[in-house]
Amino acid sequence: MAKHDVIFNIPQRPLGKADVEFQVKQDGIVLGKLAVSNGSLVWFPKKTSYGYKMGWSNFD
Repeated sequence: MAKHDVIFNIPQRPLGKADVEFQVKQDGIVLGKLAVSNGSLVWFPKKTSYGYKMGWSNFD
């Protein structure tokens, strides 16, 4: 079974002003980054500068 690791950095300011970013790894290899903000979630696949954005109402 694959091992998944999640590493995150939390900025020291309100969530609405800055994203919380989670780096997601599988078996030590980076899969991508998940950015969580007050307004949405954005998934950034590895080695990309674009993301897949989803609002909280769609996530719910």
